[in-house]
Amino acid sequence: MADNARAKRLADLIREVVAQKLQRGIKDPRLGSHVTITDTRVTGDLREATVFYTVYGDDEERAAAAAGLESAKGILRSEVGRAAGVKFTPTLAFVADALPDNARTIDDLLDKARAADEKVREASAGAGYAGEADPYRKPGDDETDDTAE
Repeated sequence: MADNARAKRLADLIREVVAQKLQRGIKDPRLGSHVTITDTRVTGDLREATVFYTVYGDDEERAAAAAGLESAKGILRSEVGRAAGVKFTPTLAFVADALPDNARTIDDLLDKARAADEKVREASAGAGYAGEADPYRKPGDDETDDTAE
């Protein structure tokens, strides 16, 4: 089993090689400039690599990019093997990165929370205390003690 540093170096190399090959070497129109490689992870035995990508566009363009990546998998793997110089070239699996969708969801939730906070702030702007401002008794108050009866 390889050490984590070697797996990390190989993952970085795979990310760079795949990104460069997608940008310059593959003539598939489905893999235009709207595909971005975001991360790469390699298993501890250096046999499998997962390449995370994002696609700028709608669902149709995402599906086309996924099909394009699957069809270019062999070319990309051979290019990685040529650049890495390892005994066994890892198999490549392409996974659409959910990070942009998660970030969009978090932004929407934060906007809703800000709107709810603003409503509470507007409702409490002219509000006063239900009783006295300081409801606690202090020593020396003039009020009589209820236990004296």
